[in-house]
Amino acid sequence: MRKNSFYALLVGLAVVATSCSNLKPLSQSNFNATPSPLETVGNNVPVTVNGTFPEKWFNKKATVKITPVLKYAGTKESYGSTQTYQGEKVSGNGIEIPYNRGGNFNMSFNFPYQPDMLTSELFMRFDAKIKNKTVKLPEVKVADGIIATSALASAQNTAPSVAPDGFQRIIKQTQEANIHFIIQQANIRSSETNKQDMRTWQQRVQDAFNDPRQNVDVEISAYASPDGGVSLNERLAAQREKNTTQYLESELKKRNVNVDVNARYTAQDWEGFRQLLEASDLQDKELVLRVLSMYPDPETREREIKNISFVYSDLASTILPQLRRSRITANIEIIGKSDEEIMDFWRTNPKKLSVEELLYASTLTDNDADREKIYQYVTVNFPQDYRGWNNMATAYYQRGEYNNARQALDRAALVSPNAPEVNVNKALFAMMDGNTSLAKELLGKSSGANNLDAAMGLLYLMEGDYNQAVDAFGDTKSNNAALAQILTKNYNAADFTLKAIKTPDALTYYLMAIVGARTNNFSDVMSNLRSAITMDKAMAVRALNDLEFAKYKSNVDFINLLK
Repeated sequence: MRKNSFYALLVGLAVVATSCSNLKPLSQSNFNATPSPLETVGNNVPVTVNGTFPEKWFNKKATVKITPVLKYAGTKESYGSTQTYQGEKVSGNGIEIPYNRGGNFNMSFNFPYQPDMLTSELFMRFDAKIKNKTVKLPEVKVADGIIATSALASAQNTAPSVAPDGFQRIIKQTQEANIHFIIQQANIRSSETNKQDMRTWQQRVQDAFNDPRQNVDVEISAYASPDGGVSLNERLAAQREKNTTQYLESELKKRNVNVDVNARYTAQDWEGFRQLLEASDLQDKELVLRVLSMYPDPETREREIKNISFVYSDLASTILPQLRRSRITANIEIIGKSDEEIMDFWRTNPKKLSVEELLYASTLTDNDADREKIYQYVTVNFPQDYRGWNNMATAYYQRGEYNNARQALDRAALVSPNAPEVNVNKALFAMMDGNTSLAKELLGKSSGANNLDAAMGLLYLMEGDYNQAVDAFGDTKSNNAALAQILTKNYNAADFTLKAIKTPDALTYYLMAIVGARTNNFSDVMSNLRSAITMDKAMAVRALNDLEFAKYKSNVDFINLLK
């Protein structure tokens, strides 16, 4: 009896000891962060932490809340989602961890990236209780620093969308008139030559011939309708062409107009017949069109159509008379002002220039101030043309005057809210503000806009879709395009892109240095960092804290360069 009592006492003490045992501090070996060091994807820092609770660590009556904490910039902290774990004797909604065998856990979370997070540490912070008693557990550091190369993607480095001019050096026009003939006849009637469209045609040709800025030539196409047989129509169409040519040459000679006249004829105008028939509202026209598709031989076609007697009478009175004609076409080229003339007018008398010529003039100068003056002139004199306001916004944007750029862009949007270039530029500002969802919506309405590919590439970079970014950039030579290639580990392509940039800046050289670091070319790292720092002193501080160059931090030459 005593032996049994003693055994029961031992069991009771063991239970009390277990239930009251404290939670021991966890060590860094209990955690594994992926990736380590942390790395931005777009403008976010996604992290997965796997951990282990050891055997007989998790008190059956304990509740442990774990919060990821990113510490940076001295006193700043950013928090991931808290996850709750509990012992076997706790009734709650946490994840249960057995006391005897312990357990594994997994936490995935995300931090929005801030520039001063480059130097940072990731800790796991604990809020632990056994029943209602708080247990102090020290934080555990699980990762050190962030590789933030993807965050170098920048709307400021993306060229805005300039609305194009509609200037054409040569504008092609045509002036047409028709001379109609009576069935089976080729003589030209005065009722046809005295028509208003014929008089208008002749005057237009004369005006073009006498204008030194216009070129003109004439075409004659004579036809016979597809009834009456091929042989007859061959002779008839040829005679109509001959009579029309003689008539026109005579009339043009009276006006002292000497232009080339090119003439041809078509014996049976089946194509014209089909077009007129399709455009008509004749009943049973589909039946006739089916005959045309079934019988390629002209005589068979004619016979089969005439066999449809109830249709043929309508064709003979409405369609066929329109095909007995000579079509006369004046091909006119209007020669616009030369580049020199346009720029001379801009400097001396801009009122002589159309809005298209003014916008074209902006492409003829490499001087940003002159280009901006042209945009300003367009906004004043053509305020209802969105292109002046939009292009003025691009001038401000490229100078870094973003408030002025936004105001000019708002004016452009008032005039033409759906203009694709306006949407691209608004999308750039949305990405500058971190609003990628709005940017995506705007770019979806920007088809055909100048520099759309560059804006789409930036959007994909910010969303962390680097392969899509590479595809969107295509052959674009820019810092952002090279960054996409670096992030897809295509370093040869990135090096080629960066070296092809016409006006490299500090970021261009900094990215070249990153390529050098990733390809173990210390000489390239040093020379390009030196160029970057010369252009922007802030690059030295960035490089000193950038884990892309971590392996060089014990190198004396590297450290001296950054001092």
